[in-house]
Amino acid sequence: MRTVTDLNLWKHHLGVVPESLFEQHDAETLVLADNDLTAIPDRIGAFAKLRMLDLGHNALTAIPAAIGDLERLDFLYLHDNRLSALPESLARLQRLRYLNISENGLTELPPAVGALASLVELRAADNRIGELPDLALPNLRELHLRNNALRTLPHSIGALQSLRQLDLRGNPLSELPAALLDLPRLEKLDLRWVDGRFDVADALEARGCLVYR
Repeated sequence: MRTVTDLNLWKHHLGVVPESLFEQHDAETLVLADNDLTAIPDRIGAFAKLRMLDLGHNALTAIPAAIGDLERLDFLYLHDNRLSALPESLARLQRLRYLNISENGLTELPPAVGALASLVELRAADNRIGELPDLALPNLRELHLRNNALRTLPHSIGALQSLRQLDLRGNPLSELPAALLDLPRLEKLDLRWVDGRFDVADALEARGCLVYR
């Protein structure tokens, strides 16, 4: 059987993941976006060489724990689904650099996400996240949290020493922690559609950070 490295089944109206797909277990890229999928089988863990998995624009209500078996994964797209939780096994994806969980029904950012040490970009916009866990993400450069339910940020945000961009648009923020001043590389802070004015934002702006209001 011919080995296929890149499997692109975008918008094929599949409805379910075909069994024949798992014969291509050596694939490095798998795109199943926009296929009206409501479930992903546990056999997804068989794609041991996978580096990019796109499950966006479906109707998924859960992600199987077997996702944690994809330990070579660099990019994971789970946006625009119906997820209210993520499996703890996600924490095993220690090579993951990009994670998109935007446009779901998440009310909290799972601690497993906060343990993805290689993560460079995290997109979690358009959920209902009310608070953030401690984030042990030393390589994170972009954190996108637009349109959530955040009223403040944890002081541990100051540990994100590589952070360049922080998008907080459309959150009901009542305060911002002084720990934001501990982010030496922060270049852009987006506070559009946020009521109120914050001394921390003024201080960041004074030192050269671009603050959108």
